Amino acid sequence: MSTIAVFGSYVLTRRDGVQEVLRDHWVLLEGKRIAAVTRDRPSAAEVFDKPGRFVLPGLMNLHNHCFSEAVARTHTEDGNGRRNNQSIVYTVLLPLTRRGAELLSPAERLAIARLGILQLLKGGATTVMESFRNTIPEMFDAAEEMGIRFYGAPYLFSTSDARAGPDGVVRYAGDDGQADMSTWNSFYQRWNGCGDGRIGLAMSPHATDTCGPDLLRACAARARELDVPITTHLAQSQAEVATIGARYGGRSPAEYLDWLGLLAPDLLAAHCIASTDDDLKLMAARGATVLNCPRVFARSGVTAAFSRFAGHGVRTVVATDGYNMDLLGELNAASMISKIASARADVANAPDLIESVTAAAAAVIKRSDLGIIAPGVTADLTVIDLTHPHLQPLFDPRRGLIALANRANIDQVIVDGRVLIDAGRYVHGDETAIVFAANAAIGKIWDLPEAKAAFNG
Repeated sequence: MSTIAVFGSYVLTRRDGVQEVLRDHWVLLEGKRIAAVTRDRPSAAEVFDKPGRFVLPGLMNLHNHCFSEAVARTHTEDGNGRRNNQSIVYTVLLPLTRRGAELLSPAERLAIARLGILQLLKGGATTVMESFRNTIPEMFDAAEEMGIRFYGAPYLFSTSDARAGPDGVVRYAGDDGQADMSTWNSFYQRWNGCGDGRIGLAMSPHATDTCGPDLLRACAARARELDVPITTHLAQSQAEVATIGARYGGRSPAEYLDWLGLLAPDLLAAHCIASTDDDLKLMAARGATVLNCPRVFARSGVTAAFSRFAGHGVRTVVATDGYNMDLLGELNAASMISKIASARADVANAPDLIESVTAAAAAVIKRSDLGIIAPGVTADLTVIDLTHPHLQPLFDPRRGLIALANRANIDQVIVDGRVLIDAGRYVHGDETAIVFAANAAIGKIWDLPEAKAAFNG
């Protein structure tokens, strides 16, 4: 059994269910488990003894899109691709990822998937819930190969070609999601439990305006039969709210899911920026979770404040949505945007935000063995180097982490007791080669006439 000892000038543990920061402690890993948290230097085959590091439970990123983010990167900033102020989901992301999946070979799709996983790891995540088109199965291959803990969430749609018309409305004739459900089941049979248990699945009906009632009910039933999480996009635009209201008797997207029985503790709802206060009260009452991704909306001038959701009593976790994939930077944005939106300095504080990507995130997916540092739990750690000049002098490591740190401070990422990132670099592959291969594949999509039209629309 491999043994690893990691020294932390600061180690984030828990006492009576509350965060506690220990000074100058060691975390001993034996195989895939944490064996001890101790002040005394333990004996181990590998010893990482560096001063000034903050040892955290492995950070969890429960909403991300590797492939679509790569397709859109540096094209959709500054308002590009937003025809008639439509969401780029339907003008850029869905159409071009569909076309890209058709155009590229499996090897090229795998190259893009590897780049995404590399960015997630270098952004500090040990666990990701990744939503993607079911025509990109290589996401599973890349996750297994590169060592991240991975909840694959291949989309299910009620339309085989989800796109909005000039009015922003997604239309489809009936529910034709049976083929997507069959594909999801095949992925479950092939991948669930692979990678020594690191690979799992989540049920992922795409959104309220792309999934009809029959498909959503079927998704919930199958997910609950298998006890897997359910994740979807909810109220991510005013156009979605108007579409659902027109289709389903004035219901909001949250009320629509509640009507169908999906608004429950096993639902992870991404974004929710167009939810009303009454919607959020309903979500809190049902125990649903908001996946808050503030930076992707901030770039389009929209406030997605962690403090608003949490203030209504909704369990809220922070994720990246694929935009930048820097989980520490996302936490910083969640803090700043919340303080500006509420005109209060005390909201979205450092302990609450750290909780949102550790213990709270683990509870959402029913993983009591993740999100904490304690003897007997799974050996997933994210280690931050706090010795950089922009983090000195340092009084409070949690405040420093949220207010000042970013992915440049990620020193180590350890999953299942295996070091994946060390000194900020991926240790099981050639980063330069991964980036080069992915860039070449993405370039083929960018060269498509429909891509140029979408980006310049």
